[in-house]
Amino acid sequence: MEPNNENRVIDITAMEVHKVVSPPHRSTFQKLKNRLKETFFPDDPLRQFKGQPLKQKLILGAQYVFPILEWGPNYSFKLFKSDIISGLTIASLAIPQGISYAKLANLPPIVGLYSSFVPPLVYAVLGSSRDLAVGPVSIASLVLGSMLREVVSPTKDPILFLQLAFSSTFFAGLFQASLGFLRLGFIIDFLSKATLIGFMAGAAVIVSLQQLKSLLGITNFTKQMAIVPVLSSVFHRTNEWSWQTILMAFCFLVFLLLTRHISMRKPKLFWVSAGAPLLSVIISTLLVFAMKGQKHGISIIGKLQEGLNPPSWNMLHFSGSYLGLVIKTGIVTGILSLTEGIAVGRTFAALKNYQVDGNKEMIAIGVMNIVGSSTSCYVTTGAFSRSAVNHNAGSKTAVSNIVMAVTVMVTLLFLMPLFQYTPNVVLGAIIVTAVVGLIDIPAAYQIWKIDKFDFLVLLCAFFGVIFISVQNGLAIAIGISILKVLLQITRPKTVMLGNIPGTGIYRNLDHYKEAMSVPGFLILSIEAPINFANATYLKERISRWIEDYDAEGGKNKKQSGLRFVVLDLSAVTAIDTSGVSLFKDLSMALEKKGLEFVLVNPLGEVLEKLQRADETKDMMRPDCLFLTVEEAVASLSSTIKYQIPDNV
Repeated sequence: MEPNNENRVIDITAMEVHKVVSPPHRSTFQKLKNRLKETFFPDDPLRQFKGQPLKQKLILGAQYVFPILEWGPNYSFKLFKSDIISGLTIASLAIPQGISYAKLANLPPIVGLYSSFVPPLVYAVLGSSRDLAVGPVSIASLVLGSMLREVVSPTKDPILFLQLAFSSTFFAGLFQASLGFLRLGFIIDFLSKATLIGFMAGAAVIVSLQQLKSLLGITNFTKQMAIVPVLSSVFHRTNEWSWQTILMAFCFLVFLLLTRHISMRKPKLFWVSAGAPLLSVIISTLLVFAMKGQKHGISIIGKLQEGLNPPSWNMLHFSGSYLGLVIKTGIVTGILSLTEGIAVGRTFAALKNYQVDGNKEMIAIGVMNIVGSSTSCYVTTGAFSRSAVNHNAGSKTAVSNIVMAVTVMVTLLFLMPLFQYTPNVVLGAIIVTAVVGLIDIPAAYQIWKIDKFDFLVLLCAFFGVIFISVQNGLAIAIGISILKVLLQITRPKTVMLGNIPGTGIYRNLDHYKEAMSVPGFLILSIEAPINFANATYLKERISRWIEDYDAEGGKNKKQSGLRFVVLDLSAVTAIDTSGVSLFKDLSMALEKKGLEFVLVNPLGEVLEKLQRADETKDMMRPDCLFLTVEEAVASLSSTIKYQIPDNV
């Protein structure tokens, strides 16, 4: 027979009661200074300058702004051998991906190569990651192209579309750099892991569906991004399907996916998947040129402009009717590319056991995009696929980005005519292969196992992207994530505590079945900061706990009447004036009922504010304020007498 907790005698012996001590006095300025420091400078970037002579401070300052000055003086030929191999390897991936992603953004293919030349050079000077490989990425390209295409047609007005793309890149960089300078990186944390996984998977589906135009040889394709109009366009244009294009698409998709599978199974063979896109471009170009494929329904890139990036600062829009569009597009693409870049950088930094400064990365990526917008580049960041190849190829420093940029420069200067006959179908196959890795089913399943609400956020992001639009799907997921946070704030958890027999430990009665309630005591724990958003709820919830205790006492005649309401505040880290008013109201309400209100372990800020508000010294009396629940029960139990028979 299971023992009944209500019929057990709890042995409470007298014990020493420790005094709750007020926190050390600090001025308002000191509190504000500490709060600002913890909010904006949690990493304390100035600690390295303490106690250093002026000359050393200047050197450290220059190294902080330009990380290349930190590792550059110790750079060796041995490191360069590793970096040149990794740089050439990622260049073989960056060239075909750059051309492909530019087309995904509805931009001229040459812009993708421009974006793989200047930004990596800027990042090599300002970036703190040794593994991040910089260039265009699929998600930012998709979002940039889709948002701008809603207002301006890239086919009817290509010059204006290009101008808006460069302007959006400028504002993306300005937003990113501002977050770094103002130490506001926590803003991107609103993109939770669940949101990103769902968004990336949905975007991968949309990107892949968009490539059906190239993979099937369709000429008149829908401009909408959602799955329904895309599939409708595909099956309503079956008369435009080209069997030659489909055959080539099938062959290269199988080849690219096979090489990707090989590299995933055996990471040492990273070069197989890294070189596969460029090899596909070379083979397909030779086939089309030899067979005159363009005369058989296979569309080609066409002639590309030779030479380095032309300046584009005069193409930026800082006024006019499109200003709102480019700012909005810049902020959205800036957040997405920044989140991806920092996440990738931190991932590989953890593998190699070094630190990546998030705020410095924001500044580096932001400046990179600002400079890029003036040199015919669109939004760039650190791509996971290229960075993974860079890491596996043995990259030691950011010099691998410089090697990649030099390789792209040589391509821009001398090799552009070779891409004239590159078929669009192989670029579509490269994009599909690249975005397949964004669909992370194991991670989604893990989220399902851990947190069903997070999985709901993931699904909202996924279905919102594929059925509505990329930006609206992202907005819906972020909105639901914020709603979850608001619910946690406005409906904090309160639990009833009981004593684990033979110990001074008090735990949740629902969680620990062996824990027993203490007769005459209602012991509650509040597990969140108390503020204006939840003060009313907590007052109602505590009142309901008291009513439930009284109702239970009416049913069970052996249960002692309620004498003390004890609040354990160990988990309450902060309180505002509404929270203080809550305690004052509770104290007065309980006093009218003949009950004593007891507080346990209020933390520094909470204790200080309660003491300031308790002008009559009624609420914060020594006999109502204890350091632990055990001490509170032991001390207060001496004022009441009870006898409960043991019927076990």
